[in-house]
Amino acid sequence: MKELVTCYNIKKYYTVSTGLFSRKKAYLKAVDNVSLKINKGEVLGLVGESGSGKTTLGLILSGLINPSEGDVFFEGKNIFQLSPTELRMIRKKIQIIFQDPFSSLNPRMTVGEIISEPIITHERLDSTEALNKSAELLEIVGLKSDDIYKYPHEFSGGQAQRIAIARALSIKPSFIVADEPVSSLDVSVRAQILNLLKDLQIRFGLTYLFISHDLSVVRHISNRIGVMYLGKIVEIADKKSLFDSPIHPYTQALLSAAPIPDPSVRDKKIKMLLKGEIPSPLKPPEGCRFHSRCPYFRGDECKKEQPLIKVDTEHYVACTLAGNKH
Repeated sequence: MKELVTCYNIKKYYTVSTGLFSRKKAYLKAVDNVSLKINKGEVLGLVGESGSGKTTLGLILSGLINPSEGDVFFEGKNIFQLSPTELRMIRKKIQIIFQDPFSSLNPRMTVGEIISEPIITHERLDSTEALNKSAELLEIVGLKSDDIYKYPHEFSGGQAQRIAIARALSIKPSFIVADEPVSSLDVSVRAQILNLLKDLQIRFGLTYLFISHDLSVVRHISNRIGVMYLGKIVEIADKKSLFDSPIHPYTQALLSAAPIPDPSVRDKKIKMLLKGEIPSPLKPPEGCRFHSRCPYFRGDECKKEQPLIKVDTEHYVACTLAGNKH
């Protein structure tokens, strides 16, 4: 498959003060040396605990924040080395759907104005044409065309997220970063939004980076899945391989913690309990970031940097035990 988005050695460090009167600075390593590719037309799921760096990586890949180091290529072009004119063209092709739709929708603007704004900016249409296109987009995402005259507060959470999706589609993007788009919604509404995103992907040939902490959601929508821990990718594989044969202990722990509705299966499931808390990104463990909580800790061997090792087609793991079943 043709690669649409590729990033190499992405780092994002934030400088923080170590105390009220201290001049010493520390670095919060939100994303630390991440490389990955997203193929055209696929959904790459990204999972991990809160604070693992998922959202920061998504913002970097969408071009909304600059990395401390590293390169991001979209359609073969380094998006952080483009001229303003070239960057404007790229902006049309990359959009983002945020976690909380109400925070991302301007409460003082009507729905029609919200969706029309990027159309007028990028497509150079007049306000009437843009408003008509906004009405069409609302119908595509399952709302009524006359909802363009309403304000965001008049909608439920699920409806507001549909508006946010319509806005993301307004300038015909090819790549969408969906940052926890269903985590704030009721379970029944989640399924509707996920199915909508899948339908839109097929209809418009979209590519998604789908960020979530919910494994069941990622399993439903993704083709490949990357697992992040403390700013690093620790495992990445196609969906079937990851769920049927997880190799990294952290991936195993995430799958172990996922709820199973069938009691007969749930009672037979072996739980993998992790010790301790997730370390601070200000002082991450040396070598493998997970070694301080890992049940398979091997001493000095695990305190060395663990690169991603290929264990199968499209299956990569950052672990000394890569290739072995635990």
